[in-house]
Amino acid sequence: MHISLIVLYTDQLQECADFYISIGLPLQVEQHGNGPKHYAAELGATVFEVYPASDRRPPTGSLRLGFRVPEHAVGCGLPTGRHLVTDPDDRTVDLEITKEANVSE
Repeated sequence: MHISLIVLYTDQLQECADFYISIGLPLQVEQHGNGPKHYAAELGATVFEVYPASDRRPPTGSLRLGFRVPEHAVGCGLPTGRHLVTDPDDRTVDLEITKEANVSE
């Protein structure tokens, strides 16, 4: 068994997308039919999405996420190693920046 989908809902769509892109997630803009514009990335077998919050889907509350990313993919200037960072919605992100290009293991 593995996690196949993680969706964050936010009132700060662009700010959150920019944050996750800066830590190395390859988010791309998507829109399905008349649905809302959102961001998505395939992370191995898991799809990570950031959607705008709405009355039906309120902002995702307290949540801690962890990502292992290669240093060449990170645009936020952090060195290799483990870092606790905070996204624009005040969620803690445990970020492990590695020298290896293959971090899917």
